[in-house]
Amino acid sequence: MSTQDEIYKHRLIHFSDMHPDPDQAASSMLLLSDVKGIIKLHHINSLCLSIEYDIQFLNLKLLEEALTAVGFHIDNSLVHKLKRALYYYCEETQQANLGYTQNCKDFTKRIFINEYSHHQHGCRDDRPEHWREYL
Repeated sequence: MSTQDEIYKHRLIHFSDMHPDPDQAASSMLLLSDVKGIIKLHHINSLCLSIEYDIQFLNLKLLEEALTAVGFHIDNSLVHKLKRALYYYCEETQQANLGYTQNCKDFTKRIFINEYSHHQHGCRDDRPEHWREYL
């Protein structure tokens, strides 16, 4: 096993079907596409996303917590909960053993900034910076 195989993780994220967005996998792909540390994203079906990421930068727990914080519904069936618990433990242990520290706040902040920039809202001012102080 090479070093790359050890630090690159391939996981499936399963979404719950009880959500207003019928294709959460595609929506989450758009959200995660710009995140540092994500190598590959593949839309398997409307409720399953295949993701490959570098454990130096993030782990499955961090990814799923960020997706949940933005409003996605992760599948919480018993089988998926058990798999996730095992992945969380193994990845956190591996990160600790390899000395990788992650900046969770920075990652979550980037997810929220990316999500916020995709929404239409009234908080954008198209005027140049020097004109903004005038009404």
